[in-house]
Amino acid sequence: MSETTAAPVAVPVLFVTEPIVLPGMVVPIALDDAAQAAVEAAQASAHDTSARLLIAPRLDDRYPTHGVLASILQVGRMPGSGGQAAVVRGERRAHIGAGTTGPGAALWVEVTEADEDTAGSGADVKALTGEYKKLLLAMLQRREAWQIIDYVNGIADPSTLADTAGYASYLSAEQKRELLETTDVAERLRLLIDWTGEHLAEVEVTDKIAEDVRTGMDKQHKEFLLRQQLAAIRKELGELDPSSADGAGGVADYRSRIETADLPEQVRDAALREVDKLERTSDQSPEGGWIRTWLDTVLDLPWGVRTEDSTDLAGARAILDADHHGLDDVKERIVEYLAVRARRAQRGLAVVGGRGSGAVMVLAGPPGVGKTSLGESVARALGRKFVRVALGGVRDEAEIRGHRRTYVGALPGRIVRAIGEAGSMNPVVLLDEIDKVGSDYRGDPSAALLEVLDPAQNHTFRDHYLDLDLDLSDVVFLATANVIENNPGPLLDRMELVNLDGYTEDDKVAIARDYLLPRQRERAALSEGEVRVSDAALRKIAADYTREPGVRQFERLLAKALRKAATLLAGADAEAPIIIDEPDLVAFLGRPRFLPESAERTAVPGVATGLAVTGLGGDVLYIEAGAAGTGTGGEPTLTLTGQLGEVMKESAQIALSYVRSHAEQLGVDPAALDRNIHVHVPAGAVPKDGPSAGVTMVTALVSMATGRQVRGDVGMTGEVTLNGRVLPIGGVKQKLLAAQRAGLSTVFIPQRNEADLDDVDAEVLAALEVRPMTDVADIVAAALEPLPAEVVSAA
Repeated sequence: MSETTAAPVAVPVLFVTEPIVLPGMVVPIALDDAAQAAVEAAQASAHDTSARLLIAPRLDDRYPTHGVLASILQVGRMPGSGGQAAVVRGERRAHIGAGTTGPGAALWVEVTEADEDTAGSGADVKALTGEYKKLLLAMLQRREAWQIIDYVNGIADPSTLADTAGYASYLSAEQKRELLETTDVAERLRLLIDWTGEHLAEVEVTDKIAEDVRTGMDKQHKEFLLRQQLAAIRKELGELDPSSADGAGGVADYRSRIETADLPEQVRDAALREVDKLERTSDQSPEGGWIRTWLDTVLDLPWGVRTEDSTDLAGARAILDADHHGLDDVKERIVEYLAVRARRAQRGLAVVGGRGSGAVMVLAGPPGVGKTSLGESVARALGRKFVRVALGGVRDEAEIRGHRRTYVGALPGRIVRAIGEAGSMNPVVLLDEIDKVGSDYRGDPSAALLEVLDPAQNHTFRDHYLDLDLDLSDVVFLATANVIENNPGPLLDRMELVNLDGYTEDDKVAIARDYLLPRQRERAALSEGEVRVSDAALRKIAADYTREPGVRQFERLLAKALRKAATLLAGADAEAPIIIDEPDLVAFLGRPRFLPESAERTAVPGVATGLAVTGLGGDVLYIEAGAAGTGTGGEPTLTLTGQLGEVMKESAQIALSYVRSHAEQLGVDPAALDRNIHVHVPAGAVPKDGPSAGVTMVTALVSMATGRQVRGDVGMTGEVTLNGRVLPIGGVKQKLLAAQRAGLSTVFIPQRNEADLDDVDAEVLAALEVRPMTDVADIVAAALEPLPAEVVSAA
């Protein structure tokens, strides 16, 4: 760096954001109030010399260390805007020192002129000057700035040449500030050589790209003119239009493909009409591309391809049983479908397509019970192709029905694309997560599915893109859903409902032994001779490590245990086989996650155990009731907490009204209810709603009012009326499965749900005492513990 040997001088300072002024530059600067004060102070302090001031860049993060001593050449108004401006000429770099005082309202600082003497490095500076000048002249020649080239050629001083970069538009303000603060001429030239070289390279690349684009456009224009001339020549000679020429994509090619394709008559006629239109369309028209894309889509669909259904009913059932444990309802439905088709074939009746000939089923149940994987098994049992259509999160109706052909990027809907992917007109199509379909301003996909899934209409399904009748009646549609209530009623009306409510403990053990364990052994590269898991360990996992209706978490735990076993086998002292028994589970899986808690939760009065159905299957729900003080103005109040929906809030109000009106029958002191009642359902972050908590709330309120605990082994479900009648509910099987998993022994259900017990596994009914009830008072009497003997004697 150079030294600063001159004596300090006091000058007013003018801070500017732009332009960055370097020595030798003559620039106009717009004057605001602060700048005007600096200019006036400089003019007032000038005597025999021109007015001088310091121009420094305004920085946001620090105080500037360098500026330029500049003389004021002229003060006046800017053309156009009429604002005040000053024309200044930069003279010397200066190092900014401490602040000082001076006349006027301007800020004054002490500055020391920087010494830019380059003695001792002349050869180096000379070489750098020549290199920078060469780059600068190359830049100016590309811009054809001949007058500036003459000016640059006349500059001999290296510092002056470097400071001309202040006018360069390709340098940023930060780069110019760095040049201002660099007093060493050689260093400044090195920076400029790097920056100018990079910019020159970018300019050359940009110019080359522009030239290539211009050349391509000229070529396209030339080809267009030649094609137009060729078309005119062929027309005069009586030959066909160029677009009718043979070859892929030509009209003759499409016409030939349509004539040889196995297409339905109405499809063939529509395709030939589009070919005629293509023949009349200019080769440059966008419509030609749309027609070709439509023709390709139509010709790629497997119009005449159908797979032969299996007629071996026993073999089909064996395939389903080999792939899935349980799920008898859907297995029987598929076998019945095959039986009817085989019988129609024996009688010589049509078995392909037509109104009402298809099968449309929705498999409803919690996650992990095998709904999605069942679709592949059904396809194998039928001998058909399988294709899965994921509907979760779909909000655009065009995803189902397709886009109009006039839209840019138009495509057929997912149903048509699924038929094309399957390669046959009678595949098994699995509509996965149909309850996760949404709707917005782009339409309602659920409404578009009405025609797809209606056996009386889908033989003439019309996709917006194809605009042709597509026969979907021979397609087997399987839909999956976790919460069936999320689907619109008209859509459910078009499908057969098959409930997959979950697995019992014995089912889970059998599935783990026969399916999950072999699959996870294979993934962990283990054999049965190396790792074994006992049935007792599997039962322990099902009882204490998972509380799910399905087996997805069960499989994850098995995978974790086998990974640990593989790690042990990698040790030097490991011996095979490793046997994982019930006592070993803590070492492989950690402590059990679930323990029976009903007895603990109901150990105090006012807590009752209810049963509910969520999107994850059946679950146990604890309802708590408490009372304290009186309401505002002596009126009792009811407080409800726990993220309850409107239905459950109404159930709580009905339950309290029933208990108050039947207090004497229930053995409740009416004064115990003339207080602030608080009903709470824990896990407040989880929304809860549904018409099945009424009897549980009544029991909790009576327990609170009488001081009698609810039996810890009792669960209940059902809605209640104001006169105490128990109303039927849904999801009985899922709720009983949840009660068995939670360790309950007695469950009260509505009398009118007794018929639903036919669908419950015998194992569950053997483990539970299920008592159908009609009056909630009977439930309360059977569910409450008797008062302790000391309380009775005291009374």
